[in-house]
Amino acid sequence: MVRLACAFTGHRPRKFPWGYNEENAGCKHLKTALRQEIALLAQNGYTDFLSGMAEGTDTWAALEVLELRESHPELKLHCILPCRTQADQWTYPAKLCYRSILDKADSIIYVSRDYSKSCMLERNRFLVDHAGLVLAVYNGEPRGGTAFTVRYAQRTGKQIVLINPEIYRG
Repeated sequence: MVRLACAFTGHRPRKFPWGYNEENAGCKHLKTALRQEIALLAQNGYTDFLSGMAEGTDTWAALEVLELRESHPELKLHCILPCRTQADQWTYPAKLCYRSILDKADSIIYVSRDYSKSCMLERNRFLVDHAGLVLAVYNGEPRGGTAFTVRYAQRTGKQIVLINPEIYRG
């Protein structure tokens, strides 16, 4: 049986109009769109989901996979981390969420043991290289990790599903 894999990429909270306010209507609508896309992918045979576990899109998508996995145990969440210190500077609630996701993940892969200038980009390449499809929450800006990942996915011929967060301003 062939296992189909989807990697997530997307912006961190500071790039969204609502910032870190997850109670904002726009944020709730975006999470709903993310949930619907992940459920559709699962219905279409995708079983493996790869999250880079950055704040925002990555952790929201991971949480959706974990929730969907309760009724679809064949689904797997793989956390692809840039380094062991990824969440060290995050707020306490964000660290708690991060740790709870890692505790429930089917696998955790560290691209690099220690932080380096390139470990985030290496993580993003790993995500794309190990997936057939990339689900991207991307506002179209030309710079940044999400832009790099989307362009890399395009260059490597991966299928891309785009969610434009700008339509969920709230």
